[in-house]
Amino acid sequence: MEEGGNSGGLIKMVHLLVLSGAWGMQMWVTFVSGFLLFRGLPRHTFGLVQSKLFPFYFHTSMGCAFINLCILVSQHAWAQLTFLEASQLCLLFLSLTLAAINARWLEPRTTAAMWALQTVEKERGLGREVAGGHQGPDPYRQLQEKDPKYNALRQNFFRYHGISSLCNLGCLLSNGFCLASLALSLRSL
Repeated sequence: MEEGGNSGGLIKMVHLLVLSGAWGMQMWVTFVSGFLLFRGLPRHTFGLVQSKLFPFYFHTSMGCAFINLCILVSQHAWAQLTFLEASQLCLLFLSLTLAAINARWLEPRTTAAMWALQTVEKERGLGREVAGGHQGPDPYRQLQEKDPKYNALRQNFFRYHGISSLCNLGCLLSNGFCLASLALSLRSL
């Protein structure tokens, strides 16, 4: 650390690279890869890919938030925090918390619920089709209406998936606001 509490150029560079890398990864996974894979893979293959991708993704998000939070905490005097610095610390803490909830609690439960759904679907000969590829009545909706066990499993899966999606969106927005505040504090380009 340089005199006066200012961080060195290397620390600033690491902070920016980790924050922007995490945000870019979150943008890609949230808005691009999921939709492409969902539209291009059979349902159960898509689920398998997501079950391998998401633990790594959530743990990486958690690690990036932890690194950035540690960098900011170590570089600022608590008594002299500006509103912008305090906001960044709060946002990074929020991102770390949400990523940890996703990585350690929601993802395992969502994946377990997905495997239970897929077991029932396989018993009925479902899961090999690409989303939107069937003609006529939706066989998943029919199964949901006929089988209360499947309906309960589906509700459980979508509950965990929905909460996980909200946590992921919170991480993405937190990191985006941190990047925006860094950009606004630039003195020159």
